[in-house]
Amino acid sequence: MVAADALIAVYMMARQRNGTIYTGVTSALVTRVWQHKTGVTKGFVQEYGCKTLVWYEQHESMIEAIIREKQIKKWRRAWKIALIEARNESWNDLARHWYD
Repeated sequence: MVAADALIAVYMMARQRNGTIYTGVTSALVTRVWQHKTGVTKGFVQEYGCKTLVWYEQHESMIEAIIREKQIKKWRRAWKIALIEARNESWNDLARHWYD
């Protein structure tokens, strides 16, 4: 499990490898990923089935994280895929053991 839920992060959830990608920002990554996985939050992620955490990046401040999220959201899809695959080539669920 992630050390603390107070992790400020930009993250990407996916439906499957090379599938739909959602980019978000949060001040509580563990809780936010759980919300995506269980579908308690209505919206894009639930509608498109993005339940796999494929990438995240920790930040010191929420302002810094929001700037990064907005930057990534403007990127071409190929750039987002390259970012994911640089650290998670197989698109494994990085949160698969967080809730054991």
